[in-house]
Amino acid sequence: MSFFDKIFGGKSENPEQKSFWKKIESEEDLAQAIENSHRHKIAIFKHSTSCFISRTVLKNFEREVENADQPLELYYLDLLAYRPISNKIASDFEIRHESPQMIVIQDGKAVNNASHQDISLSQIVS
Repeated sequence: MSFFDKIFGGKSENPEQKSFWKKIESEEDLAQAIENSHRHKIAIFKHSTSCFISRTVLKNFEREVENADQPLELYYLDLLAYRPISNKIASDFEIRHESPQMIVIQDGKAVNNASHQDISLSQIVS
């Protein structure tokens, strides 16, 4: 691992490797996530893989999740690779795009959202 990978995170630290993430890579994945929100709250984490701040917020959030004592349904969207899906989320839920951003959805509606350092587990479990 290079010096820069150690500082900024190398490929071995990709969030999709965490077992609790479900990836959104298509409109079908997004539709399934929204359908699941009718059974329980879900959260979508929109992450910019090229942004140091986004990576830091993501890692802090992942630490919170790993210490959580309740099951959560969390979705991960690489907004650089899937920008049209990110735009669809912003449009469909009428939420201004941010990065990083977490949107909590229940019964097909956005019930909470946060960006940057405001992202925390409390937005989902409250």
